[in-house]
Amino acid sequence: MNDQTPETTEPIEPSADTTQSQVDTTGHSGPTFTLLKFPEKLAIVRLGPGAEIPQWAESASLFSITATATETSLVCATRSVPTKTPSIKPLTAFQVGGPLDPDAIGILAGLLVPLAEAQIPVYTLSTFDTDWVMVRLVDAGKAAEAWRRRGHTVTDAVPAKPARDKGRDRPRGDRGKGDRGKGDTSREGAKKK
Repeated sequence: MNDQTPETTEPIEPSADTTQSQVDTTGHSGPTFTLLKFPEKLAIVRLGPGAEIPQWAESASLFSITATATETSLVCATRSVPTKTPSIKPLTAFQVGGPLDPDAIGILAGLLVPLAEAQIPVYTLSTFDTDWVMVRLVDAGKAAEAWRRRGHTVTDAVPAKPARDKGRDRPRGDRGKGDRGKGDTSREGAKKK
């Protein structure tokens, strides 16, 4: 395939154990889902428009950068977010088991209505394969119970170790310096020769 031809994909059907249709304990019918609850504490952080990603931003099972004309928002691990940085924290993330059919209708509505009825604030994020629902840490148990009453399954997830940016794996003093070997024309590389 050449680089100028866009790749097309067929819609991905949800797996049989991810979604099913049934009547729940409250008399509602519709598809039910498996939600995976991740143990990390997350934050939604507000940065200015066009902001660079700060060195303190740590990835977790969910790490997202969203930029608009008026802001840059991060979803990242809570542990290193500076105190004075505008943020919503701590949050718990639930991943809808997937991959989901990108043409499916009503997935988020079916998951968010029970939370709205339980007076739980939510924050959502969609990826190519699935949807994520974040709630405040204090509401995580209440959210799981609201979903279970509607026939959904909520299980604990085993977080994956996210691939890290090579620059973030270096000690802070070495970040952004690159390799200083043969052919390096930077000032630091020239000093070493």
